[in-house]
Amino acid sequence: QVQLVESGGGLVQAGGSLRLSCVASGSIGSANVMGWYRQAPGKQRELVADITNGGRTNYADSVKGRFTISRDNAKNTVYLQMISLKPDDKAVYYCNLKGLWIFPPRDYWGQGTQVTVSS
Repeated sequence: QVQLVESGGGLVQAGGSLRLSCVASGSIGSANVMGWYRQAPGKQRELVADITNGGRTNYADSVKGRFTISRDNAKNTVYLQMISLKPDDKAVYYCNLKGLWIFPPRDYWGQGTQVTVSS
């Protein structure tokens, strides 16, 4: 079983910064993608950014240039550095791990961490 534990959310003023962390534990294969999704009230969950185990990154257009995703494979940890935060970034942020070492591929999710941006 794979478990994901997020940390780093909180309240910040517009223009501020936060860094989210997510540690994965359990039986994790090397073929995986780790990422961050977010869900605002009344909206669908959306991809923020993800990163392959090889380091290839992908970002939502709304966060390009402001958010940076990175990972430490040795620690099974993924980070999301967020700068120039906007009120529209307010959401619950979920860590995701896509297990590509199994068939069919499976998604694992963290419990979520709240990010609130005040204007």
